[in-house]
Amino acid sequence: MMERIGLVDIGSNTIRLVIFEFDTKTGLNEILNIKTPARLSQYLTDDLKMNQDGIDVLTTTLHSFKSVANKFEVNELHPVATAAIRQSTNQNEIIKHIKSELDISIKIIPDQEEAFYGFYAITHTTDVEDGVSIDIGGGSTEVTLFKDKTIIEAHSFPFGVVTLKRKFFEDKDHNDKSAIKAMEKFIAKQFEQLPWLQDQKIALVGIGGSARNVARIHQSEHSYPIGGVHNYSMTEEDMDEVYKIIKKSSRDDLKDIDGLSRDRIDIILPAVSVFKTLFEQINATHFTFSRKGLREGYIMKLISERHPQEFKKENIRKDALYHLANEYSIEESSAKQRVKLAQSLLSQLIDLDKIQVTKKEQELFAEGAYLYYLGRFIDADSSSPHTYYIIANSMIDGFPHEDRVKLAMLASFKNKSLLKFYSQETAWLRGKELDHIQFLGGIIKFVNALNISHTSPVERVALQEEDGAYTLYVHYIGEPIAEEYQSLRQKKHIEKILKENLSIIFTKS
Repeated sequence: MMERIGLVDIGSNTIRLVIFEFDTKTGLNEILNIKTPARLSQYLTDDLKMNQDGIDVLTTTLHSFKSVANKFEVNELHPVATAAIRQSTNQNEIIKHIKSELDISIKIIPDQEEAFYGFYAITHTTDVEDGVSIDIGGGSTEVTLFKDKTIIEAHSFPFGVVTLKRKFFEDKDHNDKSAIKAMEKFIAKQFEQLPWLQDQKIALVGIGGSARNVARIHQSEHSYPIGGVHNYSMTEEDMDEVYKIIKKSSRDDLKDIDGLSRDRIDIILPAVSVFKTLFEQINATHFTFSRKGLREGYIMKLISERHPQEFKKENIRKDALYHLANEYSIEESSAKQRVKLAQSLLSQLIDLDKIQVTKKEQELFAEGAYLYYLGRFIDADSSSPHTYYIIANSMIDGFPHEDRVKLAMLASFKNKSLLKFYSQETAWLRGKELDHIQFLGGIIKFVNALNISHTSPVERVALQEEDGAYTLYVHYIGEPIAEEYQSLRQKKHIEKILKENLSIIFTKS
């Protein structure tokens, strides 16, 4: 059953409408994402009362977003508010006004709950086991510490990029040296208040728009070859590089930095300062990114309560591949048959000491067999390139970027020449590692030939060696005429591994 859920994220810096579509087969997908830089925190007076101008901006925005949600026929709309309204002393008045004017019920997310949703999204869509998450908004900054994907501590600081800008850069340039020094001293003091943040030596995980902009700037500077920031990682030197680019740029220069959103030009430096300072406090191993945060965490938790089998943090990769396969109409029975035969043949080649592969390579091999040639959904004649570019540039939960590229190469394998062509795009794999991808991809292509009719006629395969000669016995039921023909055409891929000729004998079970 398909569900459409709209979520309005009423933040201190932006108000955003995201419409999600959920189906048990294709998972959770974002079908619309629009925003406006409302900057609600600037409408808070000294006594933290939101003035009428701020309430009017909120009312106008929600009226527009409600109309959009209605046109998209959402089943339900969830407007959730964070720091700006949470900190407002007249929050009850604001909520009553919106209910009266628009018949919309705003839910205020408590600070601890906001931190939890970010943690939930990270641990259910990435492979990070231990980390400190940070989500810096306009008026607050949420941090959590988690180990073994279990939350240990959470805290919300009452400052964000907009409030830092107002506090330290009022009537000053965005890169004023004295303002930066004062701000970073303030930030460090804030983080030092939490003993559990100190010297953790684990990953720092950034979520939210400011973190995404940092990643995109770095990717643009290095002409990063594949799409997406989900599971992208940066070193401390990489962060310093982005920091220096922003510090040395004039306000006009900032407009020309690829990857930096125009509505974040005046607040990106406070954000990077916060990330850098926290990186040093926790002595982080690296800075990685989750494209999914508060909004996704809220919706995923909501759906998991209705569908308890969904969003298991132990099955992230498996579920992601299942949803991707369904999105591109891969027949599940054929995919499972391909994996079964591929794993059996690889195991026999390992036993014969013809190939050595790591456990990680075996996992990627099975995943590649499952998704093999999903690009045929677009065009059967160019399945390989479509498969490679779909997988390499899709945001697949649980997959670091290098794993994603390896998976794309395995699932798209056609021949050595095309593999080398794909590998040139990233230049991440070479030598022995690329040879392994070629051999493993060849096995997948060969076993795909053993079910070319999609009727699963082959029950099992047995590879035998006698006096240096190799024979593959293919035990079948039914009439595998197409399989006999195709396996002879593709046996060269196994012969490259054996470094010997291979005879294939089809034997009726």
